[in-house]
Amino acid sequence: MSLADNIFKETCTEIIERGFSDKDLPVRPRWADGTPAHTVKKFGIVNRYDLQKEFPVLTYRRTAFKSCIDEILWIWQKKSNNIRDLHSHIWDSWADENGSIGKAYGYQLAKKSVYKEGEFDQVDRVLYDLKHNPSSRRIMTNIYNFEDLHEMNLYPCAYSMTFNVTGDTLNAILNQRSNDVLTANNWNVAQYAVLLHMLAQVSGLKAGELVHVIADAHLYDRHIPIVKKMLEKPTFPAPKFVMNPDIKDFYAFTADDFALEGYRYNTLEEKIEVAI
Repeated sequence: MSLADNIFKETCTEIIERGFSDKDLPVRPRWADGTPAHTVKKFGIVNRYDLQKEFPVLTYRRTAFKSCIDEILWIWQKKSNNIRDLHSHIWDSWADENGSIGKAYGYQLAKKSVYKEGEFDQVDRVLYDLKHNPSSRRIMTNIYNFEDLHEMNLYPCAYSMTFNVTGDTLNAILNQRSNDVLTANNWNVAQYAVLLHMLAQVSGLKAGELVHVIADAHLYDRHIPIVKKMLEKPTFPAPKFVMNPDIKDFYAFTADDFALEGYRYNTLEEKIEVAI
């Protein structure tokens, strides 16, 4: 069993056995048939992943590794808020007729501010500080911008990253207000683990620990039977993470610069429905 499998199992078990159900409350999310999408949740889940030990990807079921990378590059590298710059359809439900998701995600990272060292957007400020001010306790991003929330088609779920350099190692905290655990938990973990590896390499550092803080970690009612069945399956060792060592420019990475060698996983027979 990989570390990611073990953490996922513990998180799901905690939610199912000791979580709070909102089945008697009015809820915003709906299934495609219009039925309210209720959840069982736990507040304040904190999971830690040591990237020097293994890459945190599930083997209970397949995590679409290339699509994870494509989305993180779309947000952090392209700084885009238009699904036409994305190579998957995961954001289609939140895009308008022009492909825009509003002033969300990449739009916020691309906003520039003037500092004494010059003008930076949020990503470039992180890159600058990792090279020039690695001991700083102020290296972070935040895309939960209240003045623009009304112009976002979906409020950011994973909304802030805090980076901390310890010696030659880059660690980070990913803060998430809400997490659909079956659908997106390992997706988010895998893609932000890749981001941490990218930022570390271009800054002359080693990737260390990724701490994932989730305010509302939940399983949807229609997902719980799938999760219970999935957790009964055997698991496999974590695959080897490979990243092109020659890339030293954050903006030069492509999805082809990453791979998982020896990635084995179980096949999931059930379709995972996404609540909107």
